[in-house]
Amino acid sequence: MFQIIAIVLLFGMVFGGYVISGGHFEVILESLPHEMIEIGGAAVAAMLLGNSIGDVKKTVGEIGKAFAGPKWKKSDYNDLLCLLFLLTKTMKMKGMIALEAHIENPHDSSIFKRFPRIAKDHFALDFICDTLRMMTMSLEDPHQVESAMEKQLEKHHHEALVSSTALQSMADGLPALGIVAAVLGVIKTMGSITEPPEVLGGMIGGALVGTFMGVFLAYGLIGPISTRIKGIVDEDGQFYKVIQDILVAHLHGNSAQVSVEIGRGSVPSSSQPSFQQLEQSLNAIPSDG
Repeated sequence: MFQIIAIVLLFGMVFGGYVISGGHFEVILESLPHEMIEIGGAAVAAMLLGNSIGDVKKTVGEIGKAFAGPKWKKSDYNDLLCLLFLLTKTMKMKGMIALEAHIENPHDSSIFKRFPRIAKDHFALDFICDTLRMMTMSLEDPHQVESAMEKQLEKHHHEALVSSTALQSMADGLPALGIVAAVLGVIKTMGSITEPPEVLGGMIGGALVGTFMGVFLAYGLIGPISTRIKGIVDEDGQFYKVIQDILVAHLHGNSAQVSVEIGRGSVPSSSQPSFQQLEQSLNAIPSDG
C-alpha cells in the first residue's frame, strides 16, 4: 500500500506541477502512444536480448515483491529460532542418530511440522538439512561448515538478485532510449521544416516527450522498483544468515540456548524478538519437542 501511495504521489507531483505551471496535456497525450511504443518496446527488447527467458519470466513474476514486501515476518524469525533450538537440542541430547530421522524426511518430521511456513521454503529446508547432514558425516570443523554454508548463501543471493539486476539495467538504458525517440521526433520535424512555427513547435514538443518519458520512467519508477526489490532480497537473505550463525555456533560447542541467542543477534532489528519473548517461546514448546 505504501508503494502505491508513493506512485500516486510521484505522478501527482510531476504532472500536477506541470499543469500548475501552465503546461498542456494535449501535447503529451498526443505523443505518448507512439513514444511509449518506441521507448517501451526498445526497453523490453533490450531486456530480452540481455537476459535468458527464465530470468525475464522471473523478473516479471517478482515485480509484485516490491509491493508485497519481505517474505519473512517477525513471527517467522521467532519460529526459525525455535526450530533450530529444537534441532540443536536434539543433536546435543539424543545424538546424530535421533536427528537423522528429522533431516532425511523433514516433511514427516514432528519438529519441522511445527513450523509449516519454514518447511515450505525449499531453500531454507535444504539449507538446514544439508548442513546437518554434513555434521552427521563427521564434518565437524566449524570453519569448513561455515565456508560451505557461505558459498550456498552467496549462490542463492546471486540468483535471487536476477530480477533487481535486470530492472536496474532497464532503468539505466531508458534515458538513452528516450533520447533515441526524441531524435527520431526531431528527424520527423526536420522533414516538415516548411510548416508554420506553431506546427513545428508542437512537433518539437512531441519529440521532447520521448526524452521526458525515458528519464521519468528510469528514475521515477523502474529504478526505485529495482532498488526496492534488492532491499527485500537482502532482508530476506538475512533469514538464511541466521541459520548459518546458529548452526556454526552449535559446532563451536555452545548449548542450544546459547546458539539460538547468537542467532537472535543476527535477526533484523525490526523483526528481532526480545530475549524475554524468545525465552517465552522456547518455554512454550512441549517437552516432547
